[in-house]
Amino acid sequence: MASSSNPSLSGIIRQSPPIDLSIPYDASWVANKTILITGGASGFGAGFVQHWANNGATIVVGDINVQKGDSLVRSVRQETGNQNVHFVHCDVTDWQSQVNLFKEAVKLSPHGGIDTVVANAGIAGADTLQFPKNLDAAEPPKPDFKIMDVNCTGVLYTTHLAYYWLPKNPGSEACDMESDPKKRVRDRHLLLIGSIASLGPIPIQPQYCAAKHAVLGIFRSLRATSMAQGVRINMLCPYFIDTPIVTAAARLALAGGGMGKVEDVVDAGTRLVADSRILGRALVIGPKVHTKQLENGEWQLVEEGTPGSEQRAVWEPYAEDWEHTEAFCKSIVGVLNALQLSRGWIGWGVDIVKTIGYKVGLVKS
Repeated sequence: MASSSNPSLSGIIRQSPPIDLSIPYDASWVANKTILITGGASGFGAGFVQHWANNGATIVVGDINVQKGDSLVRSVRQETGNQNVHFVHCDVTDWQSQVNLFKEAVKLSPHGGIDTVVANAGIAGADTLQFPKNLDAAEPPKPDFKIMDVNCTGVLYTTHLAYYWLPKNPGSEACDMESDPKKRVRDRHLLLIGSIASLGPIPIQPQYCAAKHAVLGIFRSLRATSMAQGVRINMLCPYFIDTPIVTAAARLALAGGGMGKVEDVVDAGTRLVADSRILGRALVIGPKVHTKQLENGEWQLVEEGTPGSEQRAVWEPYAEDWEHTEAFCKSIVGVLNALQLSRGWIGWGVDIVKTIGYKVGLVKS
């Protein structure tokens, strides 16, 4: 059971304070970083590639669509003058394909390492989960769960590979809330792309919703131990964004409700990638609305022109799961910190996490 007497663990797990979106950041802080992004050939993934390349980053785009990926890289190189933008074919549901993407990214990196991994690849579409076929047959055929394969298994592959290659990034610095991004810090960063479906239900899309819930679970768990390997982890949760992934039927259902803009997702993602002080935070991106902050810190929708109001599209869903937590999690984090102090910061990260697993019986030798 959670206990209100337990002290906040946010500082202990190296989770930075809630993001003050009024504080400006500089997109040029991404300069000299090598960024690997899955599913970056279209949508806001392509927006990331364009913006980060324009600010001096080396970008390696992994996507299953060769035509779109190759076309994007060619146009970005021409428009930005940055020749360190590359495309590598990748099917995120195929383990070896992702391994090849990471290995190629290391080869293409000017410094021989990867600074940021963006687990961006995702799909949506007609979901067969609750609509079995051949109802008159003795048994149904095996269903196609491609949405789950791409949006969940693919993300797990990307995350696992990130924790293999990010700590090996030569010349990089361990994550640190006190770092100075103005010095163009090259650190180790994993950015997960969730969805508003990570935080709430999406009707008739159970696979998509389950997968994006899973991405949130990955994020909330990893941010408690990620600092052991010097890796900072953050997350984006876009609402329906005006990209090709939003089907005609979804657009019809959204009529009058508005959709978010690609540029706002790119802005939020760039803040997380560029500002090395941000650890363990998530941002929601939706349509711009007029809002006013209440005395209790919550936000209320208001009419345009309301005194004290502002227009914004980016919000932080401040999860308080590490403010007060139950004894098991508190013990795990305590053991982690004790081992970290006794055995050193980096280099022991994997051993530390495994040791905890052995002690509590979660990992077998």
